Amino acid sequence: MSQVVTRIAPSPTGFMHIGTARTALFNWLYARGRNGKFFIRIEDTDRKRSTEEANKVIIDGLNWLGLNYDGNIISQFERAPRHVEIAETLLKNKKAYKCFSTPEEIESFKEQAKKSGASTLFESPWRNIDPSEYPDSPYVIRIKSPETGETIIQDEVQGDITIKNNQLDDMVLLRSDGSPVYMLAVVVDDHDMGVTHVIRGDDHLNNAARQNLIYQAMEWNIPVYAHIPLIHGEDGKKMSKRLGATSIEEYAKEGYPASGMRNYLTRLGWSHGDDEYFTDQQALEWFNLDNIGKSPARFNSKKLQSISGQHIKNTDNATLINEILNFLKYYREEPISEDEVQLLNASLFCLKDKVKTFSELIDKAAFIFVKIPIKMSHDASLNLDKEAVKMLRTLTLHLSNATWTREDLEQICNSVSEISGVKFGKLASPIRAALSGQTKTPSVFDMMLVLGRDETVARLNSVQDF
Repeated sequence: MSQVVTRIAPSPTGFMHIGTARTALFNWLYARGRNGKFFIRIEDTDRKRSTEEANKVIIDGLNWLGLNYDGNIISQFERAPRHVEIAETLLKNKKAYKCFSTPEEIESFKEQAKKSGASTLFESPWRNIDPSEYPDSPYVIRIKSPETGETIIQDEVQGDITIKNNQLDDMVLLRSDGSPVYMLAVVVDDHDMGVTHVIRGDDHLNNAARQNLIYQAMEWNIPVYAHIPLIHGEDGKKMSKRLGATSIEEYAKEGYPASGMRNYLTRLGWSHGDDEYFTDQQALEWFNLDNIGKSPARFNSKKLQSISGQHIKNTDNATLINEILNFLKYYREEPISEDEVQLLNASLFCLKDKVKTFSELIDKAAFIFVKIPIKMSHDASLNLDKEAVKMLRTLTLHLSNATWTREDLEQICNSVSEISGVKFGKLASPIRAALSGQTKTPSVFDMMLVLGRDETVARLNSVQDF
């Protein structure tokens, strides 16, 4: 078998839809899992939409997902002369023809067909006209589609699909201004890039039969098709911004780890037995076209959260810190200090097992970023009455000589609780307020271990005149 070559060919729309991201991922997995190549082609023929900023969004999305690509990014617009060349070759080889029919004539044909109940597919009167009879008028170039028989699309997901050739019109290849149409450009680009497998959404399925006409007319090998069902929202309908995030960038900003998103999107419409959580290496080994489902996949945010949480839990701390620091570019305006990075790293032992996203992790790590004087929430301040402050004074005396192990800290706190004649919960609340300014935090012992003796004692002392 020749080397597998896949591609992702998005249009620059200003954001990267979750469906586009999954299609890119499927292509990347299939190629990389077989030591193949994965290319990016920007279908930028719409010059109004194709801006540098819109293109950057696509690349940023792929980079965030961790989908490395081969070679340079290909611009479809820049390849227009090659597309024209192929159209002219087909014309020369009598596989295409010039059509001089005006838009008005075409519209009239369709109206008459409607009235008579006939097919509205345009039948050009110029198909079999000798070139010597061509007028000196504007024209398009149309391919000559077969008039009888059937076209069979062999698809790895959808199975064999048969289309009657009389349902295919003589598709336009070059417009009257000489510009190539999208359908021609896609085929020429895929051929020239050596694409062996076209893995794309099933909204392109109808295009395959018409694109095959070009492959056959040029006597090119037809790639393996795999048309994957679209993603539906949690309501079972097409994904909509009204019902939640639809772009990769939004999920990145919400703090989902890229590894969790890769895992979830791979599983969305593809399966490997009952496996829900798996690593990138397992995905590369397991992914195939056979196990892609034919029905639309339904997005499930709770499942995404669960899988993301598992990836955060199982990621080594060094990698996790780097990912969190990248996320913080979205999350906070001021840069994080080296001391805060160290504290964040030290806190992972008590945070990473209990969160689903980086934003949730940072929320739980908020005690790291507060400074003396501690800004108190209203509820936290209620835990700092005179009796609470008295207990904190006693506690700080004992903590000054502690060995700063969890066992020692627990023993000291329990002892102070006993001396004060209260249960530990009555002491824990003012400790929590003093260390964080909040009422919901990791365990007070975890916070003390992370902050260290000096910072812990300093924060406790700072609220004793509260």
